[in-house]
Amino acid sequence: MKRPFSRINKDRTGGCLVLLLGLAVVYEGKGYTVGTLSNMGPGYFPVALGVILAIIGTLIAVLRSVEAEPGEEARGVIDWRGWFCILLGIAAFVVLGQYGGLVPAAFAVVFISALGDRSNTVVSALVLALALTAICVVVFWWALQLQMPLFQWGDG
Repeated sequence: MKRPFSRINKDRTGGCLVLLLGLAVVYEGKGYTVGTLSNMGPGYFPVALGVILAIIGTLIAVLRSVEAEPGEEARGVIDWRGWFCILLGIAAFVVLGQYGGLVPAAFAVVFISALGDRSNTVVSALVLALALTAICVVVFWWALQLQMPLFQWGDG
């Protein structure tokens, strides 16, 4: 039995939604001073991200439609483990970011979210979390000087 909403249509619809989101971000970001690359204003980063989102949305909508086989159908099964792990990872980031600091928060969000993928093992999730936590410290704490302590105990 054929399903009315195929994988191709889902990808096209998802790509169009990402495109619309990107265009909305660009529209809202233009309300701020954009500036130049050497003198960025508060609207520069949102506009740049909006353009990137719009390009990615277009690519998803167009390329996936071309690459997909004509009879390809969606499975229609919701992966509750993935949803649960991603939402739990976000909640852990919020709590640990407030009470534990950047390192525990970054580690927790990556480790817990990685466990949502059934192909990941605990060891691969651990290695991924350690690597991304190190990258997070270098990029956000050291390079961008984010005002968030690496470690803290209690309410900061």
